[in-house]
Amino acid sequence: MGSPSLRDGVASPSLRDEVDRLAEAWKRERPDLDVSPMQVLSRVTRLARHLDRERSAAFAGSGLESWEFDVLAALRRAGPGHRLSPGQLLKETMVTSGTMTNRVDRLAARGLVARDPHPDDRRAVLVRLTDQGRSAVDQAFAELMAAEQQILADLDPAHRSALTTALRELLAPYRDL
Repeated sequence: MGSPSLRDGVASPSLRDEVDRLAEAWKRERPDLDVSPMQVLSRVTRLARHLDRERSAAFAGSGLESWEFDVLAALRRAGPGHRLSPGQLLKETMVTSGTMTNRVDRLAARGLVARDPHPDDRRAVLVRLTDQGRSAVDQAFAELMAAEQQILADLDPAHRSALTTALRELLAPYRDL
């Protein structure tokens, strides 16, 4: 099922939403301001809230919290061996070293990761995904992809591609964050 089309950038009455009503009210109250950014960014914010709920539900089915999934997913994406140094995990998950230490401790206590001696540096360790951790992250990822497919189900492939490109361009200045 494809997305209903827009005429002249205006949504059909069946597609109007709360953001349209908010933008119209602001246009009326502040005609001196361009409220068009609200049309995009307020929807992105609302979509992010829905996605956070879907992510939490997908992860809960595997007994994981979002932060646990983030660490396990970084290890899963690392390829064969599924292990990374704590520093590499920091870069992948964008948290502080103290936070990462706490997270690895908690995941290790649950048997989802293990600390292995680094083969090249006796003072260092590598964090490794265990079989139990791999099973949990694989299940959570499959559930997440099913939920995200459902969210995008009404967008035809051309709209998905255009949205991907537009969001990539919008996020480009924030690559370092």
